[in-house]
Amino acid sequence: QIMKQVPVRFDLKTSHIPAYSAEKLSSMKDVDWNDFLQRVCLMLGSPEKNTGAARSKLNFLCYLCTVAVHKEIANRLMNSQLFPILIQQLRVAANWDIRVKVARLIGLLALHTSELGENVPVSEAIMLLTELIRENFRNSKLKQCLLPTLGELLYLIASEEEKREHPRECWVVPSAAYTVLMRCLREG
Repeated sequence: QIMKQVPVRFDLKTSHIPAYSAEKLSSMKDVDWNDFLQRVCLMLGSPEKNTGAARSKLNFLCYLCTVAVHKEIANRLMNSQLFPILIQQLRVAANWDIRVKVARLIGLLALHTSELGENVPVSEAIMLLTELIRENFRNSKLKQCLLPTLGELLYLIASEEEKREHPRECWVVPSAAYTVLMRCLREG
């Protein structure tokens, strides 16, 4: 059973970082973009010390989900220092709502990215998603949140390798990912 994702909503007033429109982000000069990205990385990389900080982080992840559907922004975010921070948050965030929103953001980035840099740790994200699905295999709600992201990353790697003559070692897909995916398809 595939769950339809609910529309993402965020509150501009609670954000400590300006929530620019997609058009504004696309037209930013490199200096302004790097400043914005650095602030985003600092905020997302910080631990949630209280529920207010967790809510603020969750709110900003919702904002990023709304701008990640634009191809140019998705390319810039996916190929930036933000992607490793998203992987870290997927691994260490104490709040599962944050992990689920991070997974959704990674999936949206993978879906809308058209140019993947060779240094983007996509294989690490795939391994982590595989581990999380395996550890929480009986939790169907969690699987429904993590499986689409795993599928989008696998598709992104396949389409990038198809564009190039030689496959890149940095995009090696562990066999465990296919095993977990097949088990999910078989057992639901």
